[in-house]
Amino acid sequence: MTGQDAGRQAKQQGAEGAGGGDASSGATSADLGQTHCEGLTLGSRPIDAPGSPLSSQQAGRIASGRATWHRRASKPVTYWIVALFAVLMTHRWIPESIWLMVHMVTLGLITNSILIWSQHFTEALLKHRLPDSARPVQLVRIYALNVSMILLMLSIVFSIYPLTVLGSFGVGAVVAWHGLALLNQLKGALPARFNSTVKYYIAASWLLPLGATFGAILAHDGLNASWHGRLLLAHETVNILGFVGLTVVGTLMTLWPTMLRTKMLPSAVTDSLRALGVMCAGLAVTVGGALAGLNLLAGAGLILYAAGLLLVAVLLLRTCRQKKPVEFATMSVAAGFAWFFLGTLFTAYLVFTSPFDALPLRSMTPILVVGFLVQVLLGAMSYLLPARMGGGPKAVRQANREFNRFAAGRVLMVNLCLAIFALPVSLTGSLVRTLVSLVGAFTLFAFVPLMIRGVKKSVAVRKEMIQARARGEAPKPDPEAMTPTPLPHLRNALIGALAVILAVTAGIASDPASVGLNFSRGATSTGTGQTTTISVEATSDMRFTPDTVEVPLGDRLVIEVTNTDTANAHDLTFANGTSTGRIDPGATKTVDAGIITGALDGWCSVVGHRAMGMTFTVTTTGTLESGHHNGQGASGTSADGVAGTGALLQGTDIDLQGETSENFEARSPVLEPVKAGEVVDGKTVHRQTLEVNELQREIAPGVALDAWTFGEDYMGPTLHGKVGDIFEITLINNGSMGHSVDFHAGTVSPDEVMRTIAPGESLVYRFEAVASGIWLYHCATAPMSVHMSAGMFGAVVIDPPDLPEVDREFLLVQNDVYLTETGTADAQAGGGVLTSISPEGIAAGTPSLTLFNGHATQYLENPLTATTGERVRIWVLAAGPSGGTSFHVVGSQFDTVYKEGGYLLDKGVDAFGKTGGASQALDLSPAQGGFVEMTFTEPGTYVFVNHDFAQAERGAKGLIEVTG
Repeated sequence: MTGQDAGRQAKQQGAEGAGGGDASSGATSADLGQTHCEGLTLGSRPIDAPGSPLSSQQAGRIASGRATWHRRASKPVTYWIVALFAVLMTHRWIPESIWLMVHMVTLGLITNSILIWSQHFTEALLKHRLPDSARPVQLVRIYALNVSMILLMLSIVFSIYPLTVLGSFGVGAVVAWHGLALLNQLKGALPARFNSTVKYYIAASWLLPLGATFGAILAHDGLNASWHGRLLLAHETVNILGFVGLTVVGTLMTLWPTMLRTKMLPSAVTDSLRALGVMCAGLAVTVGGALAGLNLLAGAGLILYAAGLLLVAVLLLRTCRQKKPVEFATMSVAAGFAWFFLGTLFTAYLVFTSPFDALPLRSMTPILVVGFLVQVLLGAMSYLLPARMGGGPKAVRQANREFNRFAAGRVLMVNLCLAIFALPVSLTGSLVRTLVSLVGAFTLFAFVPLMIRGVKKSVAVRKEMIQARARGEAPKPDPEAMTPTPLPHLRNALIGALAVILAVTAGIASDPASVGLNFSRGATSTGTGQTTTISVEATSDMRFTPDTVEVPLGDRLVIEVTNTDTANAHDLTFANGTSTGRIDPGATKTVDAGIITGALDGWCSVVGHRAMGMTFTVTTTGTLESGHHNGQGASGTSADGVAGTGALLQGTDIDLQGETSENFEARSPVLEPVKAGEVVDGKTVHRQTLEVNELQREIAPGVALDAWTFGEDYMGPTLHGKVGDIFEITLINNGSMGHSVDFHAGTVSPDEVMRTIAPGESLVYRFEAVASGIWLYHCATAPMSVHMSAGMFGAVVIDPPDLPEVDREFLLVQNDVYLTETGTADAQAGGGVLTSISPEGIAAGTPSLTLFNGHATQYLENPLTATTGERVRIWVLAAGPSGGTSFHVVGSQFDTVYKEGGYLLDKGVDAFGKTGGASQALDLSPAQGGFVEMTFTEPGTYVFVNHDFAQAERGAKGLIEVTG
């Protein structure tokens, strides 16, 4: 075969690959064989093509070297994907889990990928491949980056600030080093038309050290709320819009036409440089405005940055006119870029409308991380991995087939789920959000098994080709290359949409009131044909203004309700079942109460709000003509499904002899030692994040509660420290109504840190432990009794100075709960009776259950343990909200009693120095606490109880198993 014949065959194979879905064409894939971008040929023949001047052995060594570099450099990305999935499944037990998952994506996945692929694209675009001797240095950068990332993440999880600084410096230094290396390659290469993309990479790499610096400062506990918000905006702007945004945009300028397998537009280079200048200017203005505390300037910078993105978007759309996106890779990247543009505009809106100390950037996390970063990453990898594996057009086609499975359906499902999740909770309901987030997450993680299948297909095709060559067989034409089978995008999209619709339907069917639906409305009559429309405000003092309206008999009543409460969600629900549904602070909703044929009562159905006086009355005037009838039913059921208005569930109705569910895990009663914390200015600082959630949790055998929690458990986490320690608490409201937190362990003005925050908001509560004792913390949002009974309470233990060590140290927090039955619990919560808090029960003062550490019988099934002769200390806190305790251990006496900051007995010695006494019970009123110590002299099973036996019989008891 002549060289010309070989060239023709090489071109034919390249064309065959492109027609069959081969990812090997384009300026950014120069070393994969016959490639083109705007007619620019960057490689004359595929490796080992007939007529190639390289032998099979030489080509194999070259390909092996390249594959080894990419394979070794890409390993951390795979490890981070696995780690991210593990953390996602176990995040409830990991401190700072949300921060950790976000940064596992942005640092672990995105930053690693940027260093690998920006290096690869730089070499391809400059047509200047580095020698193999340079690869070890690149690997050193990759692994130094990952060591720094690990140190940074460990420092945040375990609150080790010096390690935070070290990790941040390492990340910034490595990426800056990478940018310098790219600059040197740009200077050493011949002039190249596509070096504008490399300029994007260099600018992005030198921005990350600035963003890392902002991040390290943010981790310091000395920032006030305003500076925290300003630095957070600067940090996210530089890192997401700057480092990641510029890299992605610069890559798409050349990768996008390559992925579409079409030519680059003539104006692409000029447009890309113009966009780079506009985007960099927008970044500078945004960061400057943030640091200066000027919202208008920071917002204007974001608008300017979005204008640069718009220039790029126009270029991408014009390219699509030549060839439409039809594969998963291009569809995913396009969707990610759209979210990026919309997310930038929405961030600008938030900056314009919110002060820096209340800037809700958390709401942008799913849009920027999942919508933009993850989709672009998975799209790019779906294109690049088959191309990098190589093996010829057929191998690439087979790998692409796996990556493209259910392509349109996957993209549509992810983006529909994200769009629904991004809506306010009042529009979607918490259960709908949960279900769509699970559907979206599993759809994204489908990339991993598809990637594995693609690799296996590629390897199988290459093995088959090698075996055929060894048998002397000539290459056979691949029919799929000439007439590829069209992908069933429409069918897959419909299936994907149906799956999301089913998830939404299941969520609404399980909790229709959460989205303002009601399926039990009474009948109505035709009435007078007139409509009375009024406006009502739901105010922060738990009132409707006005709270009474007169309506002519037979008129239809339409009420526009505006929630002027800045922290709490409200609704207006009527006895006939009509309701506005949840109204977010500042929002307005309308309820059609139907035709009024008699007096009608209304109320806010959010738990406790009705009991605090948030009621509404409709009275009538005139007379009703014959033939009309009263359409109002007598239902007292909440349209919201949260407030319990049925009969109080009695303790005698609950089988405390039953077994807990398989999913229930007893809470450890052991008081863990004080953690080391971070030392700042001579003070130990403990950081804790309290995330407000609305969850079903088992609180007794066969009984679950629609709980409101600080974290994932009924009863919040225990904080433990010493006098003089600093506690920095970040409260994040993931619920559907306003919540707050009040720490009795600190002496601070309640105006700011104890304020109620709206859903989606957060605040930082910082206090110093100035005195020893066991202190209550709880939600301070009215009605407090409801919020506390629903699970929003916990303990802070501050050790007295010189507190002696003991052999065993336990913590028991007692609280009372008032229940009304509302339905059936889900399987995770045990599948028994589902209950909610009864404000009427709280007012009556008779609890349904009295619990230790959030469950009525957990320490009967899982006793505390001790050994004879050991000194045992038990801390006790009466959390209430209404009941106290008389704590007693049957068969034992207390020789040490510490109550409310002072010793009543200390190893048998009283306050007057007298000896010989002991105590039988520790009496505590609500919000009081202390500890007792004892030594068991004989083995056996000892019972601890609230000696108010009515409370003990409702659950306030447990066992201590003592062995010899």
